[in-house]
Order: sequence, then structure tokens, then C-alpha cells
Amino acid sequence: METLNANLRFAVRILRKSPTLSVTIILTLALGIGANTAVYSAIDAVLIRPLPFPRAGELMLLQQVTHKSKTGSVMVAPIRLEDWNRMNSSFQALTGYYTEDVSETSGTLPEKITRAYVAPRFLQVWGVQPALGRDFSAEERTYGGPDAVLISDRLWRQRFNADPGVLGQKLHFGRQAQTIVGVMSPWFLFPVRGVDVFGVIPVPSPYSTSRESTWYTVVGRLKPGVTIDEARSDLNVVQSRLAAQFPKTDGDLGVRMVPLKENIVQTSRESLWVLFAGVSLLLLIACSNIAGLLLARSAQREEEIAIRFALGARRRAIITQLLTEVFLLAFLGSMVGLALSAMAPKVFHAMASDLARVDEITVNWRIVSYSLSCALITTFLCGIFPALRSTHGRPGASLARNSRTQISARSHMQWLLVGVQIALAVTLLISAGLLLRSFQQLGRVAPGFDSSHVLTLHVSASWGETGDMKGLTQRINRTLDVLRATPGIEAAASSGTLPGISRAYTLELKVEEGDVDPEHKIIADMRFVSPGYFATLEIPLLSGEPCREAAGPTGIVVNRSFADTFFGDKNAIGHHLQSTTFASFPLAGEIRGIVADAREQGINVEPMATVYWCISAPVPDPNYLIRTRNDPASMAETVRRVIARAEPSRSVFAVMSLDEQLSNSFAENRMRTILLALFALTAILLASIGLYATLSYIVTVRQREVGLRLALGAQRWQIARRFLWQGLGVSVIGCAFGVIVALGSGRLLAGMLYGVSSHDFTTMFAVVLLVFVVASLAVLLPAVRAARTDPMNALRES
Repeated sequence: METLNANLRFAVRILRKSPTLSVTIILTLALGIGANTAVYSAIDAVLIRPLPFPRAGELMLLQQVTHKSKTGSVMVAPIRLEDWNRMNSSFQALTGYYTEDVSETSGTLPEKITRAYVAPRFLQVWGVQPALGRDFSAEERTYGGPDAVLISDRLWRQRFNADPGVLGQKLHFGRQAQTIVGVMSPWFLFPVRGVDVFGVIPVPSPYSTSRESTWYTVVGRLKPGVTIDEARSDLNVVQSRLAAQFPKTDGDLGVRMVPLKENIVQTSRESLWVLFAGVSLLLLIACSNIAGLLLARSAQREEEIAIRFALGARRRAIITQLLTEVFLLAFLGSMVGLALSAMAPKVFHAMASDLARVDEITVNWRIVSYSLSCALITTFLCGIFPALRSTHGRPGASLARNSRTQISARSHMQWLLVGVQIALAVTLLISAGLLLRSFQQLGRVAPGFDSSHVLTLHVSASWGETGDMKGLTQRINRTLDVLRATPGIEAAASSGTLPGISRAYTLELKVEEGDVDPEHKIIADMRFVSPGYFATLEIPLLSGEPCREAAGPTGIVVNRSFADTFFGDKNAIGHHLQSTTFASFPLAGEIRGIVADAREQGINVEPMATVYWCISAPVPDPNYLIRTRNDPASMAETVRRVIARAEPSRSVFAVMSLDEQLSNSFAENRMRTILLALFALTAILLASIGLYATLSYIVTVRQREVGLRLALGAQRWQIARRFLWQGLGVSVIGCAFGVIVALGSGRLLAGMLYGVSSHDFTTMFAVVLLVFVVASLAVLLPAVRAARTDPMNALRES
């Protein structure tokens, strides 16, 4: 401890003697470690930490799958859920839930609340209990029993000011009054964000006995010691028994099971690991940069170290002292970096609010430990080479090198470190450049519809309204009629999904007339849209008529890809289609029109064969699309008031333009691109600083050599050229290695790119040119300074 204290005190004195160098190293490390820690905090929260439930690894997501079409459905019928729960031997319990956005009418104005209806065993499966109050009673789980709800901690605090007397108070949803019986813990992070009320679905009930009525997202908790493969086999056996017992509804069904965490985080994993690779390269560049600076400083301290050797110091003690100095710098840098990384949750919230588990990103003891580990690793990477080099050799030789009779020795270690920095910076820049070009290509895509001047919104509704589909359709059509009559609105429509958002719902169809190739299955994406949809989005009608309200078979509009793929030269209009995917709920209709292709499934996805079912009310709260004459945002308040007059008991929410919706759908892509670009620019800046500092140092230590050359007749431009070629030569080699690494790692980015190859020559050439220009500027000043050396002063001062 005495030795450690002595080393620390000496390190502080040494760092205070060179404050500029110390501050530079601390800030460089703060940038590298801070960015690395920030991204790691997201990886820790999203990918590494288990879900915030007891023994979360036991939680599985169960999906219903149709063998014929290989399509999965998150929704499972309540009665099938009960069969699975009763007949399996691998799970402690199975439960399910579905959510809806409804209006709570206790206050002066209706307030939108997201409510989850849950199956029995809900709290048992999640392994939690209410923080206040109790679970649902047996009577409340019985059909016709009292209406009871559990509420979230957030609603308890915001609406009821954390009043302990909230139990027994009521929430009002239309004509229903439901009693609050419990408050969930603040640590209960339900997978569906924003759910504030939990109600129970009684079993059995008249509306939950149909095997065709699929409602639930099903989650199960494995028994201890049961593997995923064992549970999967068990459920397949259970479903095969149900298929034999109910061949009409279950004969073509199977079960797909995945860990719940895997289902939640799978879309974010790739982006986070790419960012982590980027910041890891940035940290390596920072370490190389600092190692170069420390090598330069160690050369200036050769005489000091030689004297310490001459006085009897052991090499181990000197290396320990030098590493202590580096550790102190790394520790201070990591502390500043940790403070910077504290902004990570806000950054990820702002740039990608839909990122999986983004609400769980925090700076905790694991992140602090990681930051300190980075400091230790950085100490080794930055300090070991300078320490070994400084203590290598004989004291007499070191003293001789610092005498006036010697010309400075040349060290290649600094150039190696600069080359590594440039190579890594080029790799990062090429990756960022590819993502930027991909994003640019997406901006040039013609989606096939006009998203400008289109406002989107939702109106609160309950799935209970689907019991009267005629009334539900009339209600939605009345709302659309009111909107169309509003001044400033040109058109309005409803749709089950928004155009251009990455969602595809495929189904298998057959032509009732039977004149299509039976070997060529008809697989198409399905969309549910109201009359006026194509006019609202300005999707061109090619032939026939658009969706209209009409008696008889449901109207169908198909896109050009569907007509060309499945009908060829034949006229598709007039044919009748029927779905075969969902035998329990067959969809049937007549093709009445053909429209141009639109990128309904995502701006980055080529249009596929699409069938538009002319149904205004596919769900109780469809997306409303409203084309305005002016800026959609300027009509938002008007639209709210109009709908409030027409539907005073409902709330309007999620009001934003379609352009904003499309932009938000690429939030994760944009976050990945922006952050990687920032890391890459920082990397090239650090590499340029390293190049400049290294060449400046070499000019300084070789000042006597330069003076001798000039005194012996060398031209100043020859001196400048010599140093320029030395710096640019390292840059060229670094660029070459960087391009090779980028080519090798390009496949990691291939799945994230659109409209550009992972080996795009233009991007690579532009990056190399940029690096070469920056490197030229970095070496120009030291080279010019060397050329302007006064030979007499150089010889006199050396």
C-alpha cells in the first residue's frame, strides 16, 4: 500500500507537469470509454439482462401455426388455451392476454387508457403479486361475477396521487364501472408498453367457447428442469390430440414456441451489436492514439528513466510506476466517460423510442463495473508498449542518446500505431458510409402512394364492439362521413394497417371459378381498407372501380402485381376469391378493381401481390387516414373537436402525419446510421490527431538531423517532401488495410442495406479520398515546420 501511495503521488506530480497532454488523454479516453459504456448499457438492458420477472428464462411465447400456409398467429382461442394448459405436462401454467385502447370516462373529458384483458393464472405465470391489494377472486373470474381491475403503478400515481385508499374506487368505461382491487408493482414491466389497466376474462363464458375465436397472446412458464425441446414436443403431442378430437378447427394447426425474451429483442439485436462493434473500434483507436502520445512522452523521459536505473531502481518498479500513471489517466477518463454515458437512456429514447426494452436502459453497478473494466483494459493497451520500450536497453545507451553528439534514433512503433488508427477509422467510415447511402436510397424510393398532407389517428374502442359488426361498421362510417364533411379535408378512409409500415399479413387464396393454375398457389398480402382509401392515398386506379359500399359479396381490389402474377393476360376483374388459410373464418369476395403497386409492406420492401378487402371495420379502432388541403398538423385540433362532437364518449389519440409515421418506422435504422457515423467521424478525427502528433514529435526529435541536412545543402522542399511522404505513406497503408477489413466484414451489414452493395466501390473510394485529404492536412503543418527549420539554431540547440 505504501508503494501504491507513493506511485500515485508521483503519478499526480508527473501529470500536473504536462497538463495539456494529460487533459488530451483524459478527454480522448472519456470519449472512447463513454461511447462504449453507453452502447453497452443498451446491450446490457436489452440483450444480456433477463426480463424483469422472477426466473424469466422459464417464460415462453406460444403461437398457433397453420401447417398448410406456414403462417403463425400470436392469437389463440381461449378454449384452446385452456386445453393446452390442462393437457400439457411441461408448464407450471399457461395464460394469455389481449389489449385495447379504450376511453375512461370518470373525468370531465374521456381519457385514453390501454387496457389488457387477461386469462386465468395471469399473475402466476408472470410470477408477481400486486404491491397493493389482491389478485382477482374466484367470483370475479366467473362469468356474470363482479367487474374488477388491477391498475398499474403509473396510473395509481398519476390519476390517484398514490392514494393507499384507491382500493374499492371505480373506473368507468362507457356504461361499465369496474372496481379497483389491486395496484401492480412499479417493477412489473408488462411486455406491451403503456398498459395501465388489467381486467379478467371469465372462463367459461358464452363468447369464449368457440375454437375459431382467436384472441390471446399466450405466455407459459416452464416447470423447473424442463427443456425447451421437451416442452415443444409435449405441446405438439397435445395439439395432435386436439386435431384428432376437433379435425375441423384444429386439424391443420400446430404450436410454435420461442423464449419470450427472444421474441421481444430479436429485432434489435443486430443493430445493437453493430453499434457495439463500432464503439469498440473507436475505443481501440483511442487506445492507439494515447499509446502513441505516451510513446512520444516516454522518449522525452529516457534520461529520467536512465538515471533511475543508474540509481538502482529495478525495471519492474519503473514499469509499475509508468502503468500507475496510465491507470490514473484511464480512471479519470472512465469517470468522465461514465458521466457522459449517463445520457444514454435519453439518447436512445429520443432516437429510437420503439427500441425493445428501451425503458430498462439505465446506468447501474453493472455499467460502472464495465466502465472500470474498460479503464483496466485501456491501461494495459495504452501503457504496456510505452512502459516496455522506456525500460528496454542499458542506462548508458539512453544517456548517450540524449547527448549532443547523437542524432535522434528512429522508432517505427509510433507509425504502426498511427497506421492501426487509420485502418480502423477507414473500416468505421466505410460501414457508416454504406448505411448513409442506404438511408439516402430509401429517401429516393417512390412508395406508390402520396404520404404528404395525410393525417393519421386512432379513436378509442373496445373489442367487445365486434359482437355487432354491422353497428361497428356503421359507427366507423359515420365518423368518416363527418370527417369528409369538415372544411379543409379532401378525403378520409380507414385501414387496418398503415401503408409503408413494415407489416405483412399473408394468406392463401383460391379462385372460385377454378381457372387458375392449381400448381401455382395464390399467396398474397391482405389489407383491410374502407371506401376512399385509394383516393386518400392517391394510389392510381388502373381498371375497374375502387372500394365501394355495396350489397352482395365483399368487394376486393387487387394490385397490378397480383393480377399479373396470378391471372397473366386474363382479366382478373369479376373473379371471386376465397381464403383457405383460415377455414373457420373464410374471407370471400369479388375482384372489382385493379390499382397500381404500392409499397404497403414497407418503403424498403418491393411491392408484393396484395389483396385489398373493402371492409371499413376490420378492427374496432382502425387507423384513420385523412387527406388535408394544408399542413396536416394544422388540422389536428380541428379533427379532434369534430370527432369529439360526433363521439363524445371516445378519445382521439396517436395523432400524427403519415410522414411522421413512416419516419418513425425507420427510427432504429436512423439511430444506427447516425451513431455509427458519429463514431466514424470521431475515429478519423482521433486518427488525424495521432498522425499530426506523431509527425510533429518526429520533426522535433529529428531537428538536429534536419539542421545537418540543410547545412549540407539539402533543399527545404526536399525536407518537406520527405516528411510528407512519410506521413502519407502510412496513411495509404492504413487505408489499404482498412478497406480489406471492411470488405471482409461487409456481410455483417448486408442485411441492413437497401439499394447499395456491402462492397460498394463508390463509398469506399469516397472514404479513402476523404481520409487521404484529412491525412494530408494533418501532415502538412509538421512538414512545413520541418522545412522552415533554421539549421544554425537547430545545431546550436540540439
